[in-house]
Amino acid sequence: MLDVTRAAHVYLACGYTDLRRGIDGLAAMVQQRFQLDPFSDSLFLFCGRRTDRIKALYWEEDGFVLLYKRLENGRFQWPRTPEDVRVLTEQQFRWLMEGLSIDQPKALRPMKDLSIV
Repeated sequence: MLDVTRAAHVYLACGYTDLRRGIDGLAAMVQQRFQLDPFSDSLFLFCGRRTDRIKALYWEEDGFVLLYKRLENGRFQWPRTPEDVRVLTEQQFRWLMEGLSIDQPKALRPMKDLSIV
């Protein structure tokens, strides 16, 4: 079955998404609103007003996989910023799935320039 760590990119749809949408509705949203290809090797994450459940859309070579996760105790720390879509790192994806914020204030950030003088 699906191994989400194989996805080249993880995109998070910020704000609220109507989770009554199915595969076709979410794929259309990815194409029209975000200008992204739903058939790419990417995982697309969506969250409704109740932040205890999310949907994920992923294209496997022969069809779409629609995943649904509902937390029984707790809520996802979903960004409600005006940004339309965010690209997540593997670490941010893990934090999100563990119920943590994807923007950890005390986490070590990767260095951009490692040149030694």
